[in-house]
Amino acid sequence: MRTPTGGVGRDTATGDRLMSIGTVLGQLRDEFPEITISKIRFLEAEGLVEPRRTPSGYRKFSSEDVERLAQILRIQRDHYLPLKVIREHLDAVARGEQTLLPPQTSQREQPDASWEAAVEPRTAARVGRTELLAAAGVSEQELAEWESYGLLTQDGDGGYDAESVTVAQLVVELGRFGLEPRHLRAMKAAADREASLVEQVVAPLRRHRNPQTRAHAEATANELATLSVRLHAALMRTALGVRLH
Repeated sequence: MRTPTGGVGRDTATGDRLMSIGTVLGQLRDEFPEITISKIRFLEAEGLVEPRRTPSGYRKFSSEDVERLAQILRIQRDHYLPLKVIREHLDAVARGEQTLLPPQTSQREQPDASWEAAVEPRTAARVGRTELLAAAGVSEQELAEWESYGLLTQDGDGGYDAESVTVAQLVVELGRFGLEPRHLRAMKAAADREASLVEQVVAPLRRHRNPQTRAHAEATANELATLSVRLHAALMRTALGVRLH
């Protein structure tokens, strides 16, 4: 194998071609322009890929690792599945099991599909500050700025809910178009107002003594959130259509 810092080496046992994380990044960027080293490291931390390590600690990826990363990124892009589900699917495929993914959405359907996924019930998973920084590929200073505008908020234990990763990545994406965190305060305020409206509807149900009624409150909240996001999307498209034509 080449020196640990080299871009490409070989596994002396199998002869497999091994690549540094920078070389992997270059290979993936043709299909996934927004991929970053931080994102690759985050996927590793989540257990979706397991590159080899040199004695000095450098990551070395095989061609199978690179293909697995590409599959993960395609499934994220086309099917909007959580990382846990993606990992389970790929592990099942590796075992030779027959598994099916949800139908691929068309480009026209993607915005509504992604927003619907955003309001599905979430697990109680939390992420730490370091994980959030890695997932978004931003600096501590940038994250602190987002927090100052209320876009992200730490909980009492210093962590973040799982949805914070999505928020952070979307803030980065919007930044590519020149939208700064200060510009996004209006979106955050609108989301807070919409959440308050939903809470007004479901609050009486949540206080009910019947457990089934309380469970129905959560289902109602998710349905209202889905409808609100669809309405927002439709109003946005209407407004843009009027202004651009």
